[in-house]
Amino acid sequence: MTFLKKHRKLIKNLISICIALCIFGAGIITLWISTFQIPTLDSFNDRKVTQSTKIYDRTGEVLLYDLYQDIKRTIVPLDEISVYIKNATIAIEDDTFYSHSGIRPIAFLRAALANIGSLDFGQGGSTITQQVVKNSILTREKTISRKLKEWVLAIRLEQELTKEEILTIYLNENPYGGSIYGVEEASLRFFGKKSQDLTLAESAYIAALPQAPTYYSPYGNHIDALDTRKNLVLSKMLENNFISQEEYDLAIKEEVVFLSQDTAGIKAPHFVIYVKELLTNTYGEDTVLNEGLTVRTSLNYEYQQKAEEIVLRRALENTEKFNAENAALVAIDPNTGEILTMVGSRDYFDEEIDGNFNIALANRQPGSVFKPFAYATAFSKGYTPDTILFDLRTQFSTSCSPQKLETDDVCYSPTNYDGVFNGPMSMRDALAQSVNIPAIKTLYLAGMNDTLQLAKNMGVSTLTDIGRYGLTLVLGGGEVRLLDVTSAYGVFANDGVRIPYTAILEVQDANGNILEKYEPRGQQILDTNVSRQISDVLADNVARTPAFGSASFLYFPGRDVAVKTGTTNDYRDAWIVGYTPNIAVGAWAGNNDNRAMEKKVAGFIIAPLWNEFMNAVLPSLPGEDFIDPESIENPLETIKPIIRGEWLGGESHLIDTQTGRLADEDTSANNLGEILTGGIHSILHWVTADEPNTEIPTNPNEDPQYRYWEYPVNLWVETQGISTPTEDDVPEEKRVREDEE
Repeated sequence: MTFLKKHRKLIKNLISICIALCIFGAGIITLWISTFQIPTLDSFNDRKVTQSTKIYDRTGEVLLYDLYQDIKRTIVPLDEISVYIKNATIAIEDDTFYSHSGIRPIAFLRAALANIGSLDFGQGGSTITQQVVKNSILTREKTISRKLKEWVLAIRLEQELTKEEILTIYLNENPYGGSIYGVEEASLRFFGKKSQDLTLAESAYIAALPQAPTYYSPYGNHIDALDTRKNLVLSKMLENNFISQEEYDLAIKEEVVFLSQDTAGIKAPHFVIYVKELLTNTYGEDTVLNEGLTVRTSLNYEYQQKAEEIVLRRALENTEKFNAENAALVAIDPNTGEILTMVGSRDYFDEEIDGNFNIALANRQPGSVFKPFAYATAFSKGYTPDTILFDLRTQFSTSCSPQKLETDDVCYSPTNYDGVFNGPMSMRDALAQSVNIPAIKTLYLAGMNDTLQLAKNMGVSTLTDIGRYGLTLVLGGGEVRLLDVTSAYGVFANDGVRIPYTAILEVQDANGNILEKYEPRGQQILDTNVSRQISDVLADNVARTPAFGSASFLYFPGRDVAVKTGTTNDYRDAWIVGYTPNIAVGAWAGNNDNRAMEKKVAGFIIAPLWNEFMNAVLPSLPGEDFIDPESIENPLETIKPIIRGEWLGGESHLIDTQTGRLADEDTSANNLGEILTGGIHSILHWVTADEPNTEIPTNPNEDPQYRYWEYPVNLWVETQGISTPTEDDVPEEKRVREDEE
């Protein structure tokens, strides 16, 4: 109190100064607003003409899609529009429409604060009246002055027109996706009905679209998001007492069917919709819909036409032969990242298979096409294509006994696709023939975390929950996208350099100004020699012959083609991804609804489709060969036996084959031999999993998998009757030296 009395005069002066500053500031703002050149409401009689955004192929000559070549708008009076549509629109867009005078001060303040914080000036808070002004007579720039003009004009418009007239303009002129404007045209297009005949649920879908017509399109890949927003519309209607609880409950359960999309005027539809979404994410819905962009994409339309024809024909054949009614294909240039082809289904316009859904962008289990990521990780740590793993029935769950060679809810002892176990196998043969047991062991040796990290670095973006995956990951236990995996295989093709995929090469505005132009930027993700090792294995026709035959769909005489197939255990997905140094192509077959196919491997189901496309495009590409991986110098002296392909023992004794004595510095490379002792064991007896080139483990039992891998090896050795050298077979000089030491 003493302080207040003592400084009362000072406080009064400060308050007076603040009031004066506020009045002065208000005057400045008023003066500023008075300088605006504000369009008159007469502008409503002269609507702006929407400029058409055009999407072209890579040549800039083939028009894939003109967003507004046939603008569709049907004007109807308000009394011919369903009350459900009117109320749904008001509920989701502006629930105080009938009570405000054009703007909502509280919503404005909230948006203004957000805009000041972000310096974006793009926050909402717009009433239906403001949206009418913005869509009709103002530019779409996001500036303070434009927003203020919008507010002033919205208030004026409310003074000139009735609420019903404003709502009529909004419902007749709002964009609802593509070339569709107004609720009448949207109702006819989506449901084949006039707007006055729509059900409550159908009306909620219509009201859900304007916020983001491209993203929420019923013909795109975000149907779940559209359903969620439709349900939000219904909730808002219930909240605002536009509908009863009973009406809400019935509408939530109502099955709504959209009409098929018109085939006219669009080429490569899956790709075009993908590009349109990319543009919308970058430039915003308004710009894409109205500002006349010219977009040159990466698409090779000649390849696209061949792919569409092949996918359709082969998918129809697969429907009869294998109960696999759908297929997809993606082609990418690994040297630039450019998407050359994207076919997301056998027919975009086929409703029976949900053809508009783009399988190339869907999460599906990849089967064995994931295996190369595990092998590449292992090679990066020092394992080689010659490394020996025992392909024997093995229990991998440490919660079970090594002797329990079966799978149940706790135990995991998988089989190979053919039920055959091959004994000792090189990593080369195991990967080339897609044998499961060595692949699981490779994933363990490589490490789950490191394998997932490599896959992510190479472009596989969907394997984010490491807790979900066990050793089944290498058999396709996660979910990935065809586009991502094809791009990731392109890293192998490009000597370990990743160039992220792109669909857009150049974008120009309506005045010809270049808004963006693609410049490939690569990053070394994988060691060059490791990528060459993977390519060498996947292109080795001799190595894969035992599983696929010498003249399979994976073989191209005279061309270096690396390829991997994959089939999920439940036969719901069949994959194949392959590449040359200048193209990577991935293909998928299955059913959109996840029904199982006939129990055939991918080599029968999807490989013929992929092979036909490769044969169609390879003649147009240079016949480049893969570069051979580097050979290891002095492998007998530097690499453990089992890592370089020797499994009859893990302790190496180098001898001079000419003298029969231990080798020394005078022994020539031609006379260098080796005696292996120590017996036959699994690889975990000789290496530490994460560091294979360190010393032989003194206590291999410390590895939790050791007993589980050793048990089937010991059983196998007993049945084979194999004898191996012992220390007695090593030249005497060796033992003498050890005794002397």
